[in-house]
Amino acid sequence: MMGRQVAQGALFYGFRLDDHVPAGHLLRRIDGLLDFGFVREALAASYSTSGRPSIDPELMLRMLLIGYLFGIRSERRLCEEVHLNLAYRWFCRLDLADRVPDHSTFSKNRHGRFRACDLHRLLFEQVVARCDAAGLVAGRDLAVDGSTIMADASREKKLKGADAADELRAGESISRPVAEYLAALDAALPPDPDEPATVNPTSISPTDPQAALTCKHGPARYAYAINPLLDLDTDCILDVEATPARFSSEVAATRTLLSRAGTTLGITPESLAADKAYGSGPLLSWLIDRKITPYIPVIDRSRQRDAFFTRDAFHYDREADAYRCPADKPLGYCGTKRASQVRVYRSHVAYCAGCELKPRCTVSRKRSITRLVSEDARDTVRALAGTDAYVHARRRRQRIERV
Repeated sequence: MMGRQVAQGALFYGFRLDDHVPAGHLLRRIDGLLDFGFVREALAASYSTSGRPSIDPELMLRMLLIGYLFGIRSERRLCEEVHLNLAYRWFCRLDLADRVPDHSTFSKNRHGRFRACDLHRLLFEQVVARCDAAGLVAGRDLAVDGSTIMADASREKKLKGADAADELRAGESISRPVAEYLAALDAALPPDPDEPATVNPTSISPTDPQAALTCKHGPARYAYAINPLLDLDTDCILDVEATPARFSSEVAATRTLLSRAGTTLGITPESLAADKAYGSGPLLSWLIDRKITPYIPVIDRSRQRDAFFTRDAFHYDREADAYRCPADKPLGYCGTKRASQVRVYRSHVAYCAGCELKPRCTVSRKRSITRLVSEDARDTVRALAGTDAYVHARRRRQRIERV
């Protein structure tokens, strides 16, 4: 006889979520590796010792991790999926009768408690620490690169950089991104003379003032850069730093990434590979001082004067701290431009006046040559170009593009 399924309510059910999650399920495997005990310790100062119990912060972090792992970008949809999916409920420690938090709870905590204690970074660092303990971190040869993430801001609306702060403060209402930007300006430290000069933007978005205008992928758009630090031996991401989409900010982030890797993981790499955008003199000098070999193309604009002798035609005398021109006349040191960290060398007017090579050298009364304070480091890196180790590192660097 043909059977028929008839839904009938029962008074009691014998049901265990654990029995319905396969042994090889991704969430079961992750649950056995990660310890979320750090969540309550990190957020202890953000909650009162009395009053009604809040939503468990560990539950919210587990739900956000599910959203990341399974590509659920909408928090409203994330709550619906956790409500329906047994494996998600099991991972979040929710029973069948337990209610899923409202989606609005996540944005309030993300921009409040979670951000104040940097909870997401604590989770990231725990994951990397587990990778390190499992032997997935070699820490010898690293690579860094930047990926552009478009900001949710119109390129048509912009303020002049010099007047932006005053105009934003004069607004009737101040949004959270604007308030954070103004707070960062108020708390800014005086510039460090050893650090690269800060770039003052020519325009700022009134919607998202911390984003930067970039033409990296077509028409100018406001964007951010995500800068990962990759272990080339194991493809393990050791750290990530978000910055405005400016090359200067990405270069500065490299120092932060390497310093933090040394603090959190005890890693002192032997080499760092990156593209030409990172080939600035101050960064190369910083790496060499720390015994890190930079396999990075050097940014060099000295050959952009096609009609005249380039700087390559001038020989630098290290002992005399002077240049010799193609006519073997000296160009003496005149001073250093502190803002750009450039040393200036100039010839004598009398040497250039009767020189037969002057038409090929300069149209001025005398020739000037500039040399970066970090030029020695740039020369060291130039000498690496073409070596087998350099070619091999440049080839391996492409692995970071997959990240």
